[in-house]
Amino acid sequence: MPELPEIEAYLAALRPRIEGEALDGIRVQSFSLLRTFDPPVDAVAGKRVTGLRRLGKRVVLDLEDDIHVVIHLMIAGRFKWLDPGAAIPKRRGLAALDFATGTLLLTEAGAKRRATMHIVDDQGFAGIDPGGVELADVDAVEFAERFRGERHTLKRTLTDARLFSGIGGAFADEILWHARLSPTQMNTNLSDDEVERLLDTSRRVLEEWTAIRVGETGDGFPTKVTAFHPDMGVHGKYGEPCPVCGAPIQRIVSGGRETNYCPGCQTGGKILADRSLSRLLKDDWPKTLDEL
Repeated sequence: MPELPEIEAYLAALRPRIEGEALDGIRVQSFSLLRTFDPPVDAVAGKRVTGLRRLGKRVVLDLEDDIHVVIHLMIAGRFKWLDPGAAIPKRRGLAALDFATGTLLLTEAGAKRRATMHIVDDQGFAGIDPGGVELADVDAVEFAERFRGERHTLKRTLTDARLFSGIGGAFADEILWHARLSPTQMNTNLSDDEVERLLDTSRRVLEEWTAIRVGETGDGFPTKVTAFHPDMGVHGKYGEPCPVCGAPIQRIVSGGRETNYCPGCQTGGKILADRSLSRLLKDDWPKTLDEL
């Protein structure tokens, strides 16, 4: 799923292409995409784009007359920038936003259609916002209050869109690795210093990766948007040596979602239990790096 750095890269590429331009119209091919009916799709025709921004992991096009187009790519949704009037592919195509400068095509891989588009006014826009704060804007006191508001694991807390904006599984893995904290540790167990360090680390990781993603695109348009990058420390690196301590990166899978971590840097050498595999292997499941 594209997260904060990838969404910012899309926005950086879109601003010089469509900001200030009139949206000629939206062609919707997959009607499971559109989740609103008022204002109707044809209400956007001829409206100029007054701004582009990010709402969590959503892309927002602000139009004249207080109309907003809000697109959530979910897991497999992607944007492509094509020539004006480009056709929508039958298999993966969801919609096309037409401008005089080009066509913004929305596609989605796979059979499941999870990407969404909302066309809303100001009142409707407020109802879409999940409520997470931007880590670049929040102070240490508010971060700590939100962070400790409910008892959950560190990874679940960081990826809760009601609390913090734009963080998904990939960058939560990277943040916790840099902070040297276990993803399964409970948020209420952290000291004040650890919470403050986690905020600083989160900001730094997101800023660095945003710069990487935007820099890689340059004046072009993002073409290979994934939650994995070869320069990441732990995410997607199962079995590979940790760049810091050399221990093999481990993973746990729950509900189809994967968490990557370094047992040497984050868990004091402990191998975290995988809900399914560790139950299957029982006594054969390694509990430490030495046993592994």
